[in-house]
Amino acid sequence: MEKYINILKKCPLFLEISDENLLVMLKCLGAKVVSFDKKYTVFTNGKPLKHIGIVLTGSVQVIQVDYYGNRNIVSNNGVGEIIGEAFACAQVESLPVSVIANEKTDIMLIKSDHILKTCKNNCGFHQKLIYNLMKDIALKAVLFHQKIEIISRRTTREKLMAYLNLQAKKAGKSEFTIPFDRQELADYLIVDRSGLSNEISKLREEGIIESHKNYFELTKPL
Repeated sequence: MEKYINILKKCPLFLEISDENLLVMLKCLGAKVVSFDKKYTVFTNGKPLKHIGIVLTGSVQVIQVDYYGNRNIVSNNGVGEIIGEAFACAQVESLPVSVIANEKTDIMLIKSDHILKTCKNNCGFHQKLIYNLMKDIALKAVLFHQKIEIISRRTTREKLMAYLNLQAKKAGKSEFTIPFDRQELADYLIVDRSGLSNEISKLREEGIIESHKNYFELTKPL
């Protein structure tokens, strides 16, 4: 566990917890590290979820697939981020999403009931852990609301520009990279890939954006 300590210190779940207490906590929680190959399903749609995960290396995508096989990317999660926490804590009987490894990925798994229930040792830092977990879930709810605002726009162009404006705001500048290729961006925005590519081409021709693969720059307002 020691080799991941610098990553775990930056994880929202362990904020303001000392290195010494963190190592003790991980042992108390029964945390384990599991490696997943690219495209491996970490958490499976339709099954109960009893663990939360922390991405230690690599990255994962949280996806939904409808009855007809259409894919919606809910989020992309990288090193230090928590996955599955809301569903695990809610103890849902059937997970409504799947979590897929984008690449070879190491994930720390912790049983949710080990977090929500204080242990027999009555560790003094456990309440801080629960507070951090609830704060992370609340922040994820805000991000989900932002996505709803984006995909509720009427047209592919409006959805794309709403997303790009949000990414520029996060980056604090007009040029930035996004964590998706074209198909993944279409899946995230819930639009047709060819229609998305057409809109990107039009926006470039109009001088509104510059783009290359996952690099974008907003050059002038609409």
